Amino acid sequence: MTNDATPGPKGLRKGLTAYGDAGFSLFLRRAFIKAMGYSDDALDRPIIGITNTYSDFNPCHGNVPELIAAVKRGIMLNGGMPMEFPTISIHESFAHPTSMFLRNLMAMDTEEMIRAQPMDAVVLIGGCDKTIPAQLMGAASANIPAIVVPTGPMLVGHYKGEVLGACTDCRRLWGQFRAGERTEAEMDEVSGRLAPTKGTCMVMGTASTIACMTEALGMALPGAASIPATHADRIRIAEASGAAAIRLAKDNVTPDRIMTREAFRNALTVLQAIGGSTNGVIHFAAIAGRLGFDLDLEAFDRMGLDVPVLVDLKPSGQHYMEHFHWAGGVPRLLRELGELIDTTQLSVSGHTLGHIAAQAEIVPGQDVIRPRANPIHSGGGLAVLRGNLAPGGALLKRSAATPALMQHEGRAVVFDGLEDMAARIDSDDLDVAASDVLVLRNAGPKGAPGMPEAGYIPIPRKLARQGVKDMVRISDARMSGTAFGTIVLHATPEAAIGGPLGLVRNGDRIRLDAQARRLDLLVEEAELAARAAAWVKPPEPAGAERGYLRLFLDQVTQADQGCDFAFCRKPG
Repeated sequence: MTNDATPGPKGLRKGLTAYGDAGFSLFLRRAFIKAMGYSDDALDRPIIGITNTYSDFNPCHGNVPELIAAVKRGIMLNGGMPMEFPTISIHESFAHPTSMFLRNLMAMDTEEMIRAQPMDAVVLIGGCDKTIPAQLMGAASANIPAIVVPTGPMLVGHYKGEVLGACTDCRRLWGQFRAGERTEAEMDEVSGRLAPTKGTCMVMGTASTIACMTEALGMALPGAASIPATHADRIRIAEASGAAAIRLAKDNVTPDRIMTREAFRNALTVLQAIGGSTNGVIHFAAIAGRLGFDLDLEAFDRMGLDVPVLVDLKPSGQHYMEHFHWAGGVPRLLRELGELIDTTQLSVSGHTLGHIAAQAEIVPGQDVIRPRANPIHSGGGLAVLRGNLAPGGALLKRSAATPALMQHEGRAVVFDGLEDMAARIDSDDLDVAASDVLVLRNAGPKGAPGMPEAGYIPIPRKLARQGVKDMVRISDARMSGTAFGTIVLHATPEAAIGGPLGLVRNGDRIRLDAQARRLDLLVEEAELAARAAAWVKPPEPAGAERGYLRLFLDQVTQADQGCDFAFCRKPG
């Protein structure tokens, strides 16, 4: 895996501060770092940076201090000098208006801190939804040797004999509460059972999806995606990652040598096979953009016709991440996928994916990772839709949808934004029936802003009380990977920039045909043209005149390009 490129300065000599005198810059740097008590021997070794993403607002990263200690041990045992440094930490439930709004800020922070500080390699510790994508975006742009250590999924909870997991069961139980089937007292009690340990959601939500894709991409060690956050193996793999970082630094194995186009295809194949989060497409589109290429949504959709869903995890199945881990995790899945994976691609472990798959543990009797002859679903978990409502594409999570609604025509019930939806969704006066199609617009990258996880439009309360569990729902927003239902997301271009979702009116007929990959508004072209001519751009949110929000609105791209900032994408 040795890189033939001529390496530049190493250790403390990298990226010297610009004083106009390189010798003085190095002298001053050594003088100040010695205030930390380091010896010359320590400072002359390879320097490995470690991102510290711990935060009191981020329970998914509650084990980060333990992981940092283990990574440091792995680095020092292999002759390196570990140097931890803080970056932004993002938790989905503690970020206003949404964590996606801050992902690009974290990516820029990570990139610039890697670039600004002297390190020969970096260990990226992340977990909750947007952190690992942000770190991979930053690492791709900085392009020094890097390895990812996921924080790992939490363990399951229990309530009155029922196994619970954040956050698929959060949504299921909240739906029951909205329907009057659960009391406030029950919900208060269950809130302490849904997330019983540190770590990310233990279902195949976005965090678990991204961890699995990152391992399949080759940027994390085998097994790193699925080891529970609280287990000793999680500590051991952190130590092993520190050791691997030393080897990556010595051989100058930069991220662009691991994250090839073929490696992205492997990651997207795994996304289909695990029935993973729709967010995986957005995040990996952003990472690819940092490397100079776009994801081919049509190729991804064709892949879905060949790749079966093999992993029986909520929300597409029944099990949880700890069960996936003990069934063999990503290595076992790679083995089952066989020729659908490019086994020649390299991993930060120093081995090919073929070698990793061949070494996978075989667990007799496990039913979490299905054989290809007995899939959970035939065809992949995600489908790319086109049509006059989404000329730039939209996503449907087929594996979590209701089969009877996959071909459906209904009357549009339109919400003009998050406030409008919140004000009317539970009204007894809302004109809505179970056969209707709920439409939420102005909730995309610029419209919300930040493209929040509002695409999981609640079933209107009066229908929920009648026992309605699912409806066709369409938006330019995102949805949590933990959610389920017949939900069309990421309609591109978004309504706030003139996309066709902004032209829908209450009572219009909408047709979804998942098999034909179509999403269409059944309105004459002349009428749509007249509506487009009369369309008025919605006002920008408060505070848009300055700061990060101004930068975001000016630079954020659409979902098909990953919602990254245009100026951060690498020309290619």
